[in-house]
Amino acid sequence: MATQKLQHRSSFKKILRFFFQGLIILAPIGITLYAMYWLFERVDGILRPYVNIPGLGFLLIILFVILVGWISSNFLMGSAITFFDQLMEKTPGVKLIYTSTKDFFEAFAGDKRKFNRAVLANVFSEDVWIVGFLTDEEMQKFELGADKVAVYVPQAYNFAGQLYILPKEKVRKIEKLTSGEAMKYAVTGGVVDLDAERKEEVEKKLKQD
Repeated sequence: MATQKLQHRSSFKKILRFFFQGLIILAPIGITLYAMYWLFERVDGILRPYVNIPGLGFLLIILFVILVGWISSNFLMGSAITFFDQLMEKTPGVKLIYTSTKDFFEAFAGDKRKFNRAVLANVFSEDVWIVGFLTDEEMQKFELGADKVAVYVPQAYNFAGQLYILPKEKVRKIEKLTSGEAMKYAVTGGVVDLDAERKEEVEKKLKQD
């Protein structure tokens, strides 16, 4: 009787372990697919009152964004867009929303990217360091002197973050990680295996060659 109970308990533990292993594999896939579906539905839904073909609205909006990017590279049209940009930045009420949104997207892409200088920041105590990104080295605007810098620290599993103004000696540049790897490490709470991912990328390149 006792042996049967032990066997049942062992079988239950195995089933539970298999369940969590399956969950670890399927949960990221499911969440990613749902996020992609949600984004597709949101974008496609913008033109759905006018275009009843599923997916066509999404395609048209993507093509429109690409077209605007291409037009902005043209000198004459780029000047027109610059004029519109300056107009929006001077319009009361609209300025705050427009400039905040513009700065947010420029921080991640384009020539004015800000999150491309990964650092370690000593914020709370002497032996505690957090992963962040150096966003501004000019703090005289706040009358804090030339020895201060701004460091943005993203939160794990969240789109939020915190900005710290620190002395330069409390900030160390991360040399062995790219900005993308540092961001991934920070937002995953340090659970990502960067060495394993690098090894996989090298193996993929070797197979392609």
